[in-house]
Amino acid sequence: MTAKQIRESLILQLEKKGANVSHFISLIDDYVFYWQKEREMQKDIKKNGLKYTRLSAKGVEIEVENPAVKSSVMYNKQKLAILKELDLNTDNCSSGADDEL
Repeated sequence: MTAKQIRESLILQLEKKGANVSHFISLIDDYVFYWQKEREMQKDIKKNGLKYTRLSAKGVEIEVENPAVKSSVMYNKQKLAILKELDLNTDNCSSGADDEL
């Protein structure tokens, strides 16, 4: 899924709720920003692991937690807060196609 697809999907959800106003569109843009940042952090974690070794100020190798882990969690929390603010959840979303079965 791409950032563009996510943005379009979220906008569609707002349109179906009659809430596609500029303030909410701005929140969607924020959501996409956090989504992109979270993906970057996930790539960093895959590349460098949850922990990695670095040299301390004394020149001794130490194992430290990858800061991308905390950042990824933070970005995810922000995304969830935005969805909550927009009242978009699995209970009230639509597929974009004809919703009747």
